[in-house]
Parts: sequence; C-alpha cells; structure tokens
Amino acid sequence: MGKITREDILTRVRDEDIHFIRLQFTDIFGQLKNVAITASQIEKALDNQVTIDGSSIEGFLRIEESDMRLFPDMDTFTVLPWRPEDGRAARLICDVHTPNGKPFEGDPRRVLKRALKKAEDKGYTFMVGPECEFFLFQTDEKGDPSTVTGDEASYFDLGPLDHGEDVRRDICLALEKMGFEIEASHHEVAPGQHEIDFKYADALKTADNIISFRLAVKLLARQNGLHATFMPKPIFGINGSGMHTNMSLFKDGRNIFFDEKDVKGLSKEAYGFIGGLLEHVRGMTAVANPLVNSYKRLVPGYEAPCYLAWSSSNRSVLIRVPAGRGSSTRLELRSPDPSCNPYLTLALCLTAGMDGIERGLEPPRETPENIFAMSAAQREAKGILSLPGSLKDALDALRGDKLMMDALGVSVAEHYLQGKEKEWDEYRTRVTDWEVRKYLGMY
Repeated sequence: MGKITREDILTRVRDEDIHFIRLQFTDIFGQLKNVAITASQIEKALDNQVTIDGSSIEGFLRIEESDMRLFPDMDTFTVLPWRPEDGRAARLICDVHTPNGKPFEGDPRRVLKRALKKAEDKGYTFMVGPECEFFLFQTDEKGDPSTVTGDEASYFDLGPLDHGEDVRRDICLALEKMGFEIEASHHEVAPGQHEIDFKYADALKTADNIISFRLAVKLLARQNGLHATFMPKPIFGINGSGMHTNMSLFKDGRNIFFDEKDVKGLSKEAYGFIGGLLEHVRGMTAVANPLVNSYKRLVPGYEAPCYLAWSSSNRSVLIRVPAGRGSSTRLELRSPDPSCNPYLTLALCLTAGMDGIERGLEPPRETPENIFAMSAAQREAKGILSLPGSLKDALDALRGDKLMMDALGVSVAEHYLQGKEKEWDEYRTRVTDWEVRKYLGMY
C-alpha cells in the first residue's frame, strides 16, 4: 500500500463529506488525547500549524515552555467508522514537536521512533503482533461501570453463554473499516473476558493500532450499553488481562530469528534477543505493567507469567517461542498488559533485545517444566528469578537499569518515574475495604 499524500487527504475530506478531523497523540502514560478541527482547518493541520498546551499533558512541559506543535503522520489518516455518516469524522495520529519544529523528546511516539532508527541503521525491521485482552462489564442505572459480566462463558465459548459476541463482531467490523486485518476474535478464560487479535506489522504501526484498538473497543462497548476495560486485574480470583507481545526481526526481507540448522529452528540473533529481554525485563516492567493493579495479575495460578524463563513448549514461562518457523518465527513476551503505553513498551523491548544481540548474550537453559508447580527452592536451584512484585519494586528496577532509562530519554524517564511514584504513594497510604473488613472488628 502506497504512502498517503497531502492531496489524498484533501481530496478525501472534500469528496467523503468529512466535517471533523481528530488530531490524536498520547501522554507518557499512554492516554489518548486529541484536538478536533473542522474540515476548513485541514490545510493548516497538514502544514503543522496546530498547537496544543503541553503544560496540561502528563509528562510534557512546564507552563513557561508549554506551546507545542502537532505534526500529523499522513499515513495514519482514516475515517472513524463509528461516527455518523452525516458529517463524518476522520483522524490523524500526530508527532509532537517543539515551537521551533524540532521533535519533542518527551513524546512517546518519538521514543519508539528513536529506538527503531537505531535498529534500522543496522538493517533491521522490528515486527510486532499483540494479543489484546479486555473485559466487558454491565453498567448500572446511572450508566457507571460495574464488575458484573453478565456471562459465565470461558475459553472459546460462544453464544448464548458468551454475551459479548455481538459487541466483538461490531468491534471487528469497525476495525476492518479502519484498515486492520483481524486474525481472530474469541471469548477468553474468565467470565466477561475477550480477545481480538490483529495482524502483525512494523512496530510503529502496531503501537498506533493498539492505541486505536483501545479507543474502538471502549467506544463500541459503550454504544452497546457495556463498559470495556483494559484494567489488568479487575476481579479477584479469576484471570487478568494481558497483552502477549509477539516480536520478530527482519533483515533484507528475511526473518533473522529463523535458522533451519538449529535444533529449535532459532538463530543466534533470536537467542541473543531472548537473552537481552531476560536481562532487562525487570527494568522494563514498570512500563510494560504500569499500574498498581498490574501486579495483582502477575501472580502464580492465573496463567500470567511472573518468573524469568523461556521455553518453546511451556506457557508458564515469561518468553515463549511459538511453534511457527520460517517467516513466522517469533518470540512471545507474555508479561505486558494492555494498560501500558505501547510506544514506550515496544521501544524498551527492542532496545533490550538489540542489546542482547550486540553483546552476544546467551539465554539460560530452556525451562520445559511448569514453573508454577515448582517450589521456591526448586526455582532457586535453577536460577529462575521473579518479576518485580509491586509497582514500587518495578520503579526501583527501572531506575537501576541504565539502558532502559537511556532508551526512554531524560525527559520521559524523569516524568514517568515522578508520576508513577506519586501513584504508588496514593495507593500505599489508602485504607482499603479489605483492611477494614479484616481488622476493624478484630482490633
């Protein structure tokens, strides 16, 4: 598919009765933001003349440095299918620049572009395919979300057990209109939990797609009277939602993770990438699992990985090598969750993996056994470490990993740590319902 040009956009806005264009970008925590303009302002937007107040955006600038300019990526132009046909709306995803036109170092999309450029300079293209899980909950009489799912379905069940079947259908059809190639849609393990998988792409497009996917899911669920959430662990005692992230590196059109001469079909680059991920994954966890709630998912017993190991045949490990070989060879990092900022998460994954390749890191021996069935002593004997157990531990690990800090850049790293440490303090000083029920009567 060719590049979208300025004239393509102007023609479509005119001929397709597009009245509004949403100029979208994200803050450092992955929250989607936008400025809406009318069709009369589209040329101004394409000339990079639309500004925002950066002082009002998480992780951006101080008030005295607040004016920022939006540079639309014309290849992201798409009509929003959930808007009315009369007076249609489209969107453009934007890079954030400083007033003098230089890329803003605090823009998460810029962080990923910087990591991709380093890989591209060595001839590599980073391809990513996410598996995004989410919950659908009923709303109460006020329209506020509950934690009532309305179904008792489980993995791959269908209607009438699966009450979210029609909503998933609407989401898939809308995403296809936006240019997504939907590969699978199904009910997940927990009641009310769902997964929609879309085709892998280069990392920047995939990060853009994850942001668009989350918006589409939430809006279309609301139009169906439901609330969609990407909160990692909304209900105690059942599985949480992950975003398993499948990664591969291509060079000269060839998947360099594949080596037919290797007993497992993996190249030295694949082993190095695994080694780099395992070396830096504790440092990237605060970004890949950014919420206090994320660490309620990363516990044994609910299929979520919490131990640093890899395998080609074992789903209890952190990094799995799915069965496909040849051009389909990939590594699946199973720890990220769908609340993360995908631009930052993919930038750190690539940086960690490339470090492993460049340093010739060799991963530890493969772990074919079910790690969840091992005792602490057995894990220790095999040298199997754990992911951070809380957001506080993860922030400490991030601060201690110079490579991950450098990949984020000074601006993003500083503001990210400040914001998440504030979030941790808010959590640790709150008195929870569990504490009141546990201790109020007893003491």
